[in-house]
Amino acid sequence: MAYTRLHLDHLESQSIYIIREAYRAFKNVAMPWSMGKDSNVLIWLSLKAFFGKIPFPVLHIDTTYEFPEMLKFRDWATAHYKLNLIVKVNTEARARGVGYETHDPVTVTHELKTVALQQALAEHQWDALITGIRRDEDPTRAKERYFSPRNAQFEWSYKDQPPEFWGQFANSAGKGEHVRVQPLLDWTEADVWRYIEREKIAIPQMYFARNGERYRSLGCKPITKPVVSSAATIAEIIAELDATRTSERAGRAQDHHERNAMQKLRAKGFL
Repeated sequence: MAYTRLHLDHLESQSIYIIREAYRAFKNVAMPWSMGKDSNVLIWLSLKAFFGKIPFPVLHIDTTYEFPEMLKFRDWATAHYKLNLIVKVNTEARARGVGYETHDPVTVTHELKTVALQQALAEHQWDALITGIRRDEDPTRAKERYFSPRNAQFEWSYKDQPPEFWGQFANSAGKGEHVRVQPLLDWTEADVWRYIEREKIAIPQMYFARNGERYRSLGCKPITKPVVSSAATIAEIIAELDATRTSERAGRAQDHHERNAMQKLRAKGFL
Protein backbone atom coordinates (compact mmCIF):
# COMPACT_ATOMS: atom_id res chain seq x y z
CA MET A 1 0.00 0.00 0.00
CA ALA A 2 2.84 2.42 0.85
CA TYR A 3 4.52 1.60 -2.47
CA THR A 4 1.27 2.24 -4.35
CA ARG A 5 0.80 5.59 -2.62
CA LEU A 6 4.38 6.72 -3.37
CA HIS A 7 4.13 5.43 -6.94
CA LEU A 8 0.92 7.37 -7.56
CA ASP A 9 2.41 10.47 -5.92
CA HIS A 10 5.36 10.25 -8.33
CA LEU A 11 3.13 9.84 -11.37
CA GLU A 12 0.89 12.70 -10.27
CA SER A 13 3.85 15.02 -9.68
CA GLN A 14 5.44 14.19 -13.03
CA SER A 15 2.18 14.66 -14.92
CA ILE A 16 1.44 18.02 -13.28
CA TYR A 17 4.99 19.15 -14.16
CA ILE A 18 4.47 18.18 -17.81
CA ILE A 19 1.10 19.97 -17.97
CA ARG A 20 2.59 23.13 -16.48
CA GLU A 21 5.59 22.94 -18.83
CA ALA A 22 3.26 22.74 -21.80
CA TYR A 23 1.27 25.75 -20.65
CA ARG A 24 4.49 27.70 -20.05
CA ALA A 25 6.12 26.78 -23.36
CA PHE A 26 3.25 27.17 -25.81
CA LYS A 27 1.09 30.18 -26.63
CA ASN A 28 -2.15 28.42 -27.51
CA VAL A 29 -2.94 25.13 -25.76
CA ALA A 30 -6.01 22.89 -25.79
CA MET A 31 -6.88 19.54 -24.21
CA PRO A 32 -8.84 16.90 -26.15
CA TRP A 33 -11.39 15.25 -23.87
CA SER A 34 -13.15 12.00 -24.72
CA MET A 35 -14.90 11.70 -21.32
CA GLY A 36 -13.16 8.36 -20.82
CA LYS A 37 -11.27 7.38 -17.68
CA ASP A 38 -7.85 8.61 -18.89
CA SER A 39 -9.07 11.99 -20.08
CA ASN A 40 -10.98 12.49 -16.83
CA VAL A 41 -7.77 11.81 -14.90
CA LEU A 42 -6.14 14.42 -17.14
CA ILE A 43 -8.90 16.92 -16.28
CA TRP A 44 -8.32 16.22 -12.58
CA LEU A 45 -4.55 16.65 -12.85
CA SER A 46 -5.02 19.91 -14.76
CA LEU A 47 -7.32 21.22 -12.05
CA LYS A 48 -4.60 20.41 -9.52
CA ALA A 49 -1.91 21.98 -11.71
CA PHE A 50 -3.76 25.31 -11.89
CA PHE A 51 -5.39 25.39 -8.47
CA GLY A 52 -8.91 24.48 -9.50
CA LYS A 53 -9.35 26.35 -12.80
CA ILE A 54 -8.12 24.98 -16.12
CA PRO A 55 -6.76 27.95 -18.13
CA PHE A 56 -7.18 26.44 -21.59
CA PRO A 57 -10.15 24.99 -23.52
CA VAL A 58 -11.07 21.31 -23.57
CA LEU A 59 -12.03 19.87 -26.94
CA HIS A 60 -14.56 17.13 -27.60
CA ILE A 61 -14.44 15.64 -31.09
CA ASP A 62 -18.07 14.57 -31.48
CA THR A 63 -18.48 11.90 -34.16
CA THR A 64 -22.28 11.97 -33.69
CA TYR A 65 -22.00 8.30 -32.71
CA GLU A 66 -21.44 8.92 -29.01
CA PHE A 67 -23.12 6.85 -26.30
CA PRO A 68 -25.97 8.96 -24.82
CA GLU A 69 -24.57 8.28 -21.35
CA MET A 70 -21.26 9.83 -22.38
CA LEU A 71 -22.98 12.99 -23.59
CA LYS A 72 -24.87 13.27 -20.30
CA PHE A 73 -21.58 12.90 -18.44
CA ARG A 74 -20.04 15.58 -20.68
CA ASP A 75 -22.77 18.06 -19.80
CA TRP A 76 -22.48 17.31 -16.09
CA ALA A 77 -18.67 17.50 -15.96
CA THR A 78 -18.55 20.70 -18.04
CA ALA A 79 -20.76 22.46 -15.52
CA HIS A 80 -19.20 20.80 -12.45
CA TYR A 81 -15.60 21.65 -13.35
CA LYS A 82 -16.47 24.94 -15.10
CA LEU A 83 -14.74 23.84 -18.28
CA ASN A 84 -14.34 25.96 -21.40
CA LEU A 85 -15.71 23.27 -23.72
CA ILE A 86 -15.39 23.32 -27.50
CA VAL A 87 -17.35 20.66 -29.41
CA LYS A 88 -16.25 19.88 -32.97
CA VAL A 89 -18.18 17.83 -35.54
CA ASN A 90 -16.96 17.20 -39.08
CA THR A 91 -20.26 18.30 -40.59
CA GLU A 92 -18.81 18.23 -44.11
CA ALA A 93 -18.01 14.51 -43.86
CA ARG A 94 -21.39 13.72 -42.32
CA ALA A 95 -23.07 15.64 -45.15
CA ARG A 96 -21.18 13.39 -47.61
CA GLY A 97 -22.68 10.38 -45.84
CA VAL A 98 -19.56 9.22 -44.04
CA GLY A 99 -20.69 6.90 -41.25
CA TYR A 100 -20.48 3.37 -39.91
CA GLU A 101 -23.57 2.41 -41.91
CA THR A 102 -21.72 2.92 -45.21
CA HIS A 103 -17.97 2.99 -44.50
CA ASP A 104 -15.35 0.88 -42.75
CA PRO A 105 -14.25 1.81 -39.17
CA VAL A 106 -10.81 3.11 -40.19
CA THR A 107 -12.28 5.48 -42.79
CA VAL A 108 -14.92 6.73 -40.36
CA THR A 109 -12.37 7.20 -37.58
CA HIS A 110 -10.10 9.17 -39.88
CA GLU A 111 -12.89 11.38 -41.26
CA LEU A 112 -14.92 11.99 -38.10
CA LYS A 113 -12.07 12.12 -35.58
CA THR A 114 -8.74 12.92 -37.26
CA VAL A 115 -10.05 15.29 -39.92
CA ALA A 116 -12.36 16.93 -37.37
CA LEU A 117 -9.32 17.48 -35.15
CA GLN A 118 -7.42 18.97 -38.10
CA GLN A 119 -10.32 21.33 -38.76
CA ALA A 120 -10.38 22.41 -35.10
CA LEU A 121 -6.61 23.01 -35.11
CA ALA A 122 -6.85 25.09 -38.28
CA GLU A 123 -9.71 27.12 -36.82
CA HIS A 124 -8.21 27.79 -33.39
CA GLN A 125 -4.50 27.71 -34.29
CA TRP A 126 -3.47 25.63 -31.28
CA ASP A 127 0.25 24.90 -31.15
CA ALA A 128 -0.02 22.20 -28.47
CA LEU A 129 -2.56 19.55 -27.51
CA ILE A 130 -2.43 17.91 -24.08
CA THR A 131 -3.63 14.34 -24.57
CA GLY A 132 -4.36 11.38 -22.30
CA ILE A 133 -2.62 8.56 -24.15
CA ARG A 134 -0.53 5.92 -22.33
CA ARG A 135 2.34 3.73 -23.56
CA ASP A 136 0.78 0.50 -22.29
CA GLU A 137 -2.49 1.09 -24.14
CA ASP A 138 -1.23 0.16 -27.60
CA PRO A 139 2.16 -0.81 -29.13
CA THR A 140 2.06 2.21 -31.47
CA ARG A 141 1.51 4.61 -28.58
CA ALA A 142 4.55 3.11 -26.85
CA LYS A 143 6.66 4.94 -29.46
CA GLU A 144 5.48 8.36 -28.32
CA ARG A 145 7.43 10.98 -26.36
CA TYR A 146 6.15 13.31 -23.63
CA PHE A 147 6.32 16.16 -26.16
CA SER A 148 5.73 14.67 -29.61
CA PRO A 149 5.78 16.96 -32.69
CA ARG A 150 3.32 16.80 -35.61
CA ASN A 151 4.15 18.50 -38.89
CA ALA A 152 1.99 20.93 -40.87
CA GLN A 153 0.24 17.98 -42.53
CA PHE A 154 -0.58 16.62 -39.02
CA GLU A 155 1.71 13.66 -39.66
CA TRP A 156 3.67 11.88 -36.94
CA SER A 157 7.13 10.51 -37.79
CA TYR A 158 7.26 7.62 -35.32
CA LYS A 159 10.67 6.62 -36.73
CA ASP A 160 12.17 10.04 -35.99
CA GLN A 161 11.28 11.04 -32.43
CA PRO A 162 13.15 13.78 -30.56
CA PRO A 163 15.33 12.70 -27.61
CA GLU A 164 14.17 13.79 -24.15
CA PHE A 165 17.27 13.82 -21.96
CA TRP A 166 17.27 15.52 -18.55
CA GLY A 167 13.73 16.84 -18.93
CA GLN A 168 14.46 18.70 -22.16
CA PHE A 169 11.37 18.64 -24.36
CA ALA A 170 10.42 19.67 -27.90
CA ASN A 171 8.74 22.83 -26.67
CA SER A 172 8.16 24.79 -29.87
CA ALA A 173 6.21 24.31 -33.08
CA GLY A 174 6.73 25.80 -36.54
CA LYS A 175 4.06 27.47 -38.63
CA GLY A 176 1.11 25.11 -39.03
CA GLU A 177 2.70 22.50 -36.78
CA HIS A 178 1.75 21.43 -33.28
CA VAL A 179 3.09 19.29 -30.44
CA ARG A 180 1.21 16.51 -28.68
CA VAL A 181 1.91 16.65 -24.95
CA GLN A 182 1.36 13.33 -23.13
CA PRO A 183 1.36 13.65 -19.31
CA LEU A 184 0.00 10.11 -18.75
CA LEU A 185 2.57 8.33 -20.93
CA ASP A 186 4.13 6.39 -18.03
CA TRP A 187 0.83 5.43 -16.38
CA THR A 188 -0.61 1.93 -16.70
CA GLU A 189 -4.28 1.03 -16.85
CA ALA A 190 -4.08 -0.16 -13.26
CA ASP A 191 -2.38 3.10 -12.21
CA VAL A 192 -5.26 5.05 -13.69
CA TRP A 193 -7.82 2.98 -11.80
CA ARG A 194 -5.93 3.23 -8.50
CA TYR A 195 -5.65 6.99 -8.91
CA ILE A 196 -9.36 7.32 -9.72
CA GLU A 197 -10.11 5.34 -6.58
CA ARG A 198 -7.75 7.37 -4.41
CA GLU A 199 -8.87 10.77 -5.68
CA LYS A 200 -12.54 9.80 -6.04
CA ILE A 201 -12.66 11.06 -9.63
CA ALA A 202 -16.04 10.93 -11.34
CA ILE A 203 -16.19 8.71 -14.42
CA PRO A 204 -18.98 7.30 -16.62
CA GLN A 205 -20.66 4.33 -14.99
CA MET A 206 -20.33 2.29 -18.18
CA TYR A 207 -16.95 1.13 -16.90
CA PHE A 208 -18.66 -0.88 -14.17
CA ALA A 209 -20.39 -4.21 -14.78
CA ARG A 210 -24.07 -4.36 -15.64
CA ASN A 211 -25.77 -7.62 -16.56
CA GLY A 212 -22.43 -9.42 -16.73
CA GLU A 213 -20.69 -6.91 -19.04
CA ARG A 214 -18.75 -3.68 -18.78
CA TYR A 215 -16.87 -1.36 -21.09
CA ARG A 216 -13.11 -1.35 -20.67
CA SER A 217 -12.51 1.32 -23.31
CA LEU A 218 -15.05 3.81 -24.65
CA GLY A 219 -15.41 4.93 -28.25
CA CYS A 220 -18.14 5.27 -30.86
CA LYS A 221 -21.22 3.22 -30.03
CA PRO A 222 -21.43 1.13 -33.24
CA ILE A 223 -17.85 -0.18 -32.95
CA THR A 224 -17.26 -0.36 -29.20
CA LYS A 225 -18.06 -3.64 -27.54
CA PRO A 226 -18.20 -4.51 -23.82
CA VAL A 227 -16.22 -7.31 -22.19
CA VAL A 228 -17.66 -10.09 -20.07
CA SER A 229 -17.22 -8.95 -16.48
CA SER A 230 -18.73 -8.96 -13.02
CA ALA A 231 -16.46 -6.13 -11.78
CA ALA A 232 -18.76 -3.56 -10.18
CA THR A 233 -16.14 -1.73 -8.08
CA ILE A 234 -12.69 -0.33 -8.79
CA ALA A 235 -11.08 -2.96 -6.56
CA GLU A 236 -12.81 -5.67 -8.60
CA ILE A 237 -11.70 -4.02 -11.86
CA ILE A 238 -8.06 -3.98 -10.70
CA ALA A 239 -8.29 -7.64 -9.65
CA GLU A 240 -9.75 -8.44 -13.05
CA LEU A 241 -6.89 -6.65 -14.82
CA ASP A 242 -4.37 -8.75 -12.89
CA ALA A 243 -5.93 -11.91 -14.30
CA THR A 244 -6.61 -10.94 -17.94
CA ARG A 245 -4.42 -11.06 -21.02
CA THR A 246 -6.97 -9.32 -23.23
CA SER A 247 -5.78 -5.94 -24.51
CA GLU A 248 -7.51 -2.81 -23.27
CA ARG A 249 -8.68 -1.79 -26.74
CA ALA A 250 -9.79 -5.25 -27.86
CA GLY A 251 -13.36 -3.97 -28.14
CA ARG A 252 -12.45 -1.04 -30.44
CA ALA A 253 -13.12 -2.19 -34.02
CA GLN A 254 -11.06 0.49 -35.78
CA ASP A 255 -7.87 -0.84 -34.14
CA HIS A 256 -8.29 -4.28 -35.71
CA HIS A 257 -9.88 -3.56 -39.09
CA GLU A 258 -6.59 -4.09 -40.95
CA ARG A 259 -2.91 -4.76 -40.26
CA ASN A 260 -1.24 -1.90 -38.35
CA ALA A 261 -4.49 0.06 -38.42
CA MET A 262 -3.67 2.08 -35.29
CA GLN A 263 -0.18 2.95 -36.51
CA LYS A 264 -1.59 4.15 -39.84
CA LEU A 265 -4.28 6.22 -38.10
CA ARG A 266 -1.82 7.81 -35.68
CA ALA A 267 0.68 8.57 -38.44
CA LYS A 268 -2.10 10.62 -40.08
CA GLY A 269 -2.88 12.53 -36.88
CA PHE A 270 -5.28 10.35 -34.88
CA LEU A 271 -5.19 10.84 -31.11
